[in-house]
Order: sequence, then C-alpha cells, then structure tokens
Amino acid sequence: MKKILVLSLAVLAAACSSSDNSNVNTGNYDRTALMTSWADNIIVPSFENYQAKANVLSAKATAFSAAPSQQGLDELRAAWLEAYLAFQHVGIFDDPKAFELHLIEGSNTYPADVAGINSNIASGTYNLSQPVNYAREGFPALDYMLYGVGNDDAAIIDYYSGNSNARTYVADLASHIKTVADSILADWNGGYRATFIAGTGTAVSAPINQTVNNFVKNLEKDVRTPKLGIPAGLFSNGTTFPNKVEAYYRNNVSHQLLTEAITASRDFFNGKYFGSETTGPGLKGYLDAINAVRDGQNLSAVINAKYDAALAAVAQLDNSFSNQITNDNSKMLAAYQAMQQLTVYEKLDMLQALNISIDYVDGDGD
Repeated sequence: MKKILVLSLAVLAAACSSSDNSNVNTGNYDRTALMTSWADNIIVPSFENYQAKANVLSAKATAFSAAPSQQGLDELRAAWLEAYLAFQHVGIFDDPKAFELHLIEGSNTYPADVAGINSNIASGTYNLSQPVNYAREGFPALDYMLYGVGNDDAAIIDYYSGNSNARTYVADLASHIKTVADSILADWNGGYRATFIAGTGTAVSAPINQTVNNFVKNLEKDVRTPKLGIPAGLFSNGTTFPNKVEAYYRNNVSHQLLTEAITASRDFFNGKYFGSETTGPGLKGYLDAINAVRDGQNLSAVINAKYDAALAAVAQLDNSFSNQITNDNSKMLAAYQAMQQLTVYEKLDMLQALNISIDYVDGDGD
C-alpha cells in the first residue's frame, strides 16, 4: 500500500507542474462552434440513444411485471444492460436538468442498499426522487432485482410470481429511469440547447466551463474512484470490497461498463460524434489551437496516450471485478494508477491550459 501511495504522490507532483505554455490565450478559439458541435453531435444524440434504451427497459419491465416468465426475464436483463451501457455516455453531462433530476446519483449509486430496497418493497411506499432512495433505485437496484433475489432463474421468477409489490417495484425502477431520460431530452430539445450554445463566456457558471468540469469530474469521481478505487481498497487502507463493484449481482459486466465509460470520455475529449467515426470541435482541437504542450509534446497527444494506457490496463482485468479483486488485486491497482495519470493530466494541465477553474468539491487530493 505504501508503494501505491508513493506512486500516486509522484504522479500528482509531476502533473502539478505547469504546461510548457501555461499563459496561453484561449480567446481566439471558436467556442460557439465547439458548443454547437457538443450539443448537436454528441450530447443530444447520446441522450436520444439513452432515452430510446430507457424506453425499451421500461416496456420490458412492465411486461415482466404483468406476467413473470423466463423469456420476460431474459428480455428485461438484456434491456437493462443496453440502457446501462448507454448511461455511461450521458453520465458525463450533468447539465442543469440532469442535475435537477439527480441523473447521476439516482441512476448509478452502488453498492445497492438491499435492506432499503426490501423495505421499500415491503411497505409499497417510496419516492424515487428523494435522496434516501439513491442506493435503492437505478441500475444497481435493478441489478439486484434481476440477479440477486434468488439463487437461479427459476427462484427469481417464483419470487416475482408470489410478490406483487416486487413486481410493481421493478416496473417503477425502470419507469423512473425512463421519466428522467425523457425530461432531460425534452429540456435539450426545448430552450436549453440555445442557452447552452450561447454559454461561451469565461464565468465559472458558464455552460462551457460547467461542461468541462462535469467531464473531468465524471472521469475522476464517477469512473476512476467507484469503478476501481473503492472496491480495490485504495480508499480503505488496503481493505478490498469485492461486493462494491459495479453490477455486482450480474458480476460479469463490470469490465464492459468501465471500458464503455472510458471510451465515452475519450470520444468526448476528441470531439467524436456519438455513433459515428466523424470528429469535430472538441477539447483536443481546443488544446491544439492554443498550442498547449507538455514536455515538448502536444498536451492533447499526451492525454490520448494516457487514455490508451488506461484502456490497455483495463483490458487486463477479468470480466468480473469481484473475481479480479479476490484473485489478483494488483491488476485492479495498476488500472487505477493508469486512470489516475489520465485524471491528473486532464484536471491539472488541461484545465490550466484552458484557464478553467475546478468548480466541484475536491476531497482526495488529486
């Protein structure tokens, strides 16, 4: 553990040094074109995809709730994973409506509060918009409901066949995911798109600054820390938690979800259109336009190399992070360190080059 802490400090110290041209002028880059491309080619298409997957998820949950069966369970599970993967893309964009509706907290707080879920089911009374239910809803709660309420599929189907409150709860969980997705997309298709594109100012509250902050925050707080750091023991003096991995009850898709999240982050950094190989204005182009460099290299190239290194480290992990932690946690720690290096280059060097201040609570020294 001491070696890990020393390495973390070394990485942080290296990244804290200024880029070779820290006093760059960011005013000449076409921020309006950047914001327009972000909205029209990445953010809105990502939410359209997420909404579509959420609608299928809700429909499958409603059908299963009405008549539990093996086919219905299989279809609901498939829809859950598709929507969960789509969420990894929209989790980057904590825009005002998403923030208001607690998209991130209400969709992917884990580990699931199983006792709380069972309490909600027993009472039949709950408000999924309330903070107390963050760990009792969303994709982690559905993970438990679809894989954790019985020892095998037959037992799971029997559980639902004999428990009307549980059938209602699983449908309500999916319906809430759908409702939030519908509301966020409606806001973008209403007046917020114009507000977003016009928000090119330098104030901390300007949409461009909020978007970049949310992008970095997602990588650090929603990807690096919970998907790798917490279960691997980085924040608990080496005590590991195989039961705190993402999608613990399915237990073989943690790798897939993490890879999707890192890929979504890299695509946004590079300005890659959602669902396309086309690239447009993005943070890479912005950094290149202002000649941001680090140790004689384009900072954008350094960051992309760190993305490659992170994905390579993650590729070494088992599909089940629980198994990986139990059998060889060193690979989880190596993947975390690769993510740590990427995080500090974006959080320190990139934000400094773009003259953007961190606007979120920074409690772990990164």
